[in-house]
Amino acid sequence: MSVQDNLKNLGISLPPATAAVGAFLPFVRTGNLVFLSGHIAKKDGAPWVGRLGLDLTTEQGKKAARNIGIDLLGTLQAAVGDLNLVTRIVKLLVLVNSTPTFTEQHLVANGISELLCDVLGPAGPHARSAFGVAQLPLGSCVEIELIAEVS
Repeated sequence: MSVQDNLKNLGISLPPATAAVGAFLPFVRTGNLVFLSGHIAKKDGAPWVGRLGLDLTTEQGKKAARNIGIDLLGTLQAAVGDLNLVTRIVKLLVLVNSTPTFTEQHLVANGISELLCDVLGPAGPHARSAFGVAQLPLGSCVEIELIAEVS
């Protein structure tokens, strides 16, 4: 099954690539690797603000991470032209705006990890780091960056 078939079966329409809002690029390709800049969580087109363990639950954070995954796939598609060219998601860095006592960053990160496996099949499993941080741009609850290998 193609990536497009998987997206259709999941009811997902990819957005256009997120434009850079500063002195950086949304993605950089070098050789067979594509590095995607961090994408923040959005809800209804605005930053999804809040702190896990205070304002948001783990399930809400997981949904935010899944939503970021959809945005990242849109940017990755813009970078390579066809998501079927993705041979592996290499690494994710998941930053979770959380209280000092919140310890479920890994569960929040599962939102994007599960999505990538569902959409990309064998190319989806990846290495990953998930960190709790004191704050993120615009007060966003989650930010994620991605590295992919392409053919």
